[in-house]
Amino acid sequence: MPPRSAAGSPTPPRAPRKAVGKPISPAAARAFIAAIAAANPNPRSELHFADPFTLLVAVVLSAQTTDKSVNEATKGLFAEAPTPAAMVTLGEAGIARHIRRLGLWQGKARNVASLSRLLIERHGGQVPEDRAALEALPGVGRKTANVVLNVAFGKPTMAVDTHIFRIGNRTGLAPGRTPREVEEALVRRIPRKLLRDAHHWLILHGRYVCKARRPECWRCPAARYCAYPDKTKPP
Repeated sequence: MPPRSAAGSPTPPRAPRKAVGKPISPAAARAFIAAIAAANPNPRSELHFADPFTLLVAVVLSAQTTDKSVNEATKGLFAEAPTPAAMVTLGEAGIARHIRRLGLWQGKARNVASLSRLLIERHGGQVPEDRAALEALPGVGRKTANVVLNVAFGKPTMAVDTHIFRIGNRTGLAPGRTPREVEEALVRRIPRKLLRDAHHWLILHGRYVCKARRPECWRCPAARYCAYPDKTKPP
């Protein structure tokens, strides 16, 4: 079984240069999800967090950075500032001291300090269970909001990172030219009761099996349902 899933994404998805392909059939899409689900029945985020606030901060920090690096940075950060109030007291400079090894650390330090202050001013120090309110916070876009809604609040959202975007287009599961198109296609095609875990199944599958440079099709449990024409063989 591959390692458990990551909530974040190292790089933003890019639209395919060529026209998107045709989607696989609804039956094949359901079978695809069932196959990767059976391979990892209890997926969880690899990011370390204790509550919705620390999850939100971890996901904001995870942009263009590995989960492992984020976990190393947040170990000290969360020990010193586990709440919005403590994060505001720590301040941008104090936050930066913990995250200097992460990509885009200057902007991330500024965003974490600002969103912590706004959580106190607008939401009583609590992470809102509302997409619009989340996306109004500094450094929080649709993907980050979807992760928080999914992982912290159990909502059936689909956060499309680079891995899910690639799988949606490569396999025919949910072709689309933008992350939003892929997200909407996945929400339509995956049964609602499976959407929450499907987010993790797909990220994990893209990270460890359906890799960007060379997918490992020979060990993919869903290969028979996939429309990718250039399936690889064992090395």
